[in-house]
Amino acid sequence: MPSLLGDPTLSRPPYSNNKSQPNSFPLRVLPSSMAPNLADDDGEENALLQTQLDEAKSGEEEEERAYEVKEKIVVRISGEEEEDDDGSGADPAFSWRKLWLFTGPGFLMSIAFLDPGNLEGDLQAGAIAGDSLLWLLLWATVMGLLIQMLSVRVGVATGRHLAELCREEYPTWARLVLWFMAEIAMIGADIQEVIGSAIAFKILSRGLLPLWAGVVITAVDCFIFLFLENYGVRKLEAVFAVLIGTMAFSFAWMFGETKPSGRELLLGILIPKLGSKTIRQAVGVVGCVIMPHNVFLHSALVQSRNIDPNKEVRVREALRYYSIESSIALFVSFMINLFVTTVFAKGFYGTKEANSIGLENAGQYLQEKFGGGLFPILYIWGIGLLAAGQSSTITGTYAGQFIMGGFLNLRLKKWIRSLITRSFAIVPTIIVALFFDTSDSALDVLNEWLNVLQSIQIPFALIPLLTLVSQEQVMGVFKIGRTIQVVTWTVASLLITINGYLLFDFFSSEARGVLFGSIVSVVIALYTTFIAYLIFRGGELSAWLLSAIGKRFS
Repeated sequence: MPSLLGDPTLSRPPYSNNKSQPNSFPLRVLPSSMAPNLADDDGEENALLQTQLDEAKSGEEEEERAYEVKEKIVVRISGEEEEDDDGSGADPAFSWRKLWLFTGPGFLMSIAFLDPGNLEGDLQAGAIAGDSLLWLLLWATVMGLLIQMLSVRVGVATGRHLAELCREEYPTWARLVLWFMAEIAMIGADIQEVIGSAIAFKILSRGLLPLWAGVVITAVDCFIFLFLENYGVRKLEAVFAVLIGTMAFSFAWMFGETKPSGRELLLGILIPKLGSKTIRQAVGVVGCVIMPHNVFLHSALVQSRNIDPNKEVRVREALRYYSIESSIALFVSFMINLFVTTVFAKGFYGTKEANSIGLENAGQYLQEKFGGGLFPILYIWGIGLLAAGQSSTITGTYAGQFIMGGFLNLRLKKWIRSLITRSFAIVPTIIVALFFDTSDSALDVLNEWLNVLQSIQIPFALIPLLTLVSQEQVMGVFKIGRTIQVVTWTVASLLITINGYLLFDFFSSEARGVLFGSIVSVVIALYTTFIAYLIFRGGELSAWLLSAIGKRFS
């Protein structure tokens, strides 16, 4: 996606709205214990290091940061030539070792494409629509990659993540509304993820553990995994690599056991097909791609690498490696989603069970359909679902830290923010588990409401992202051009429209009575008004459109 990487002929650094804060941390900041890894000029560099650490410390006392300087990973390799003082110059040659150092944030981001809510959308799409929506799954993943690369661009080029930039960009009332909406989206996603883990524990324990017990276990082990971050970002990234590998192995095993038709799979990917009976599943496939908290998360995760946003060559290099890494990560997530969809298409497309399959009973249906084999497919499904639930729950908590810290500029220790974020979700999740652990249909109803809740929040992540990434005073030379603006706003409009259809379909079937209908109408009016405010407030493309419309009718 070369057009997203910026014009190499320009050199003006990005601009920060916050005059009291340094805009970035230099690329080569390291703890003194690691300085020998850098090569030659150790004495001078160590002296400079101490000055930089002192400056960063004084700045961080005033403002929240995603990562402290000492936590960041250095991506400079030994023997690499220095760029010019202003950060300009030729891009360094491609290095597999450096790609490895950049690998991590994209895979954490890809977890949102593999959470239990997505898996339920996959299995229902496969059972009801067969392989006919695989093409849509592919292009939805491509759209998701485009949005996530804009999130990366914001984080790398400014040295700040999306929540921090929203705090500076919008007035207090709008910022608080955006924060509240992001927290609501987080809670909705977290309930689905924790319930998914709890269902997996119930499956693997043969029903001995009720849902509420699985919720409690998930809450506790989430903190255990996050504790690994104290030993370095790479340790936490390694845990996620294991969990993604577990998902890939489990669902690939299921794919091999069930032996779906290769011909039907290829036709489903290559030939677009959409019927009136599968529109709802199609909407679900696309709607699951953009998770509001994931847009905020990715812009923060990329700051775990020590990149100086004032050095253009380093920013271009980071964007290039992150593009490759994120593409690989989302290809892996696409394959895992494809495995799940095709397995359920093979087993249940056109059967009477197709409309009644959900996360909780999916394993049992698979067991009855395909039998035990070398290892019972019920437990393979349970292991894959557990890995999906655990990994997405941890990233959800991680995202909650960045969202709360960025919007509110809270100077709290990470474990305190984790506790607050986790409490927001765990308390309602335990209530949900006790109330809905009665039947599969009750959980399906809950899942529909949670999908609607998250669909409502999508504009409040996408619109600020597209607005900020288009502003030269925020992005400097790395602002996106007019063509990319048109493409990304078109994709965003498509996603918002698709989710709008989901909302309309849901509320039209659920709205009963004049009072409820009136309340929904008022809420929708306020909702659309705020979206309009976000769109037409300061965006370059929106200003251009307004100007064009004015000239057309003048």
